[in-house]
Amino acid sequence: MGQKHKWNWNWNSAIIGAASAVAASALISAKPKDPTFDLVSMKFTFLRLNLPLFDAEVLLTVHVTNPNIVPIHFSSTSVSIFYEGSLLGSAQFEAGSQPPRSEQLLRIPTRLHSIQFTQHATRFLHDIAGSEMYLDAAVDIAGTARIMWWDHNFNVHVDSHVTVDPVFLDLIDKEYISELEVLLSTAAA
Repeated sequence: MGQKHKWNWNWNSAIIGAASAVAASALISAKPKDPTFDLVSMKFTFLRLNLPLFDAEVLLTVHVTNPNIVPIHFSSTSVSIFYEGSLLGSAQFEAGSQPPRSEQLLRIPTRLHSIQFTQHATRFLHDIAGSEMYLDAAVDIAGTARIMWWDHNFNVHVDSHVTVDPVFLDLIDKEYISELEVLLSTAAA
């Protein structure tokens, strides 16, 4: 009537094995992955000619994807845009966050410095004649990803090489190199 059942080693081993498999699976899926930043479009929002210079603003639309299983929080930063190695302009975007496994569009106003075009006037005229202009962009984003009660700090560096139509700023081709660095120091919250 009052029989006691003893767990045998096989059940204990099976439970420990299953728990280990679940923990290993969670660790593998929690490994940080590079967020992606994809330039979708560039559009002039303001253009004023003041020959030989001009004032221009461009609206960059960037598609951001967070493939991680945790939300990310990032600090404000700036995107630097280069033409022939010279800084053409920069765009600021505010600090924010992004939910896990999500996508969003950022619209970032950018002011262009026409003095750089005048310094590279021959190349710029060549680009207009060939209907292709090559721009490079670089951005460093610092942020945190919270896993349980720890904040894991990370830095993402993205280098972009974009080919655009110099008159209408239509995107012709784009290439991105992204590098994620997870910082080893963590802070308990």
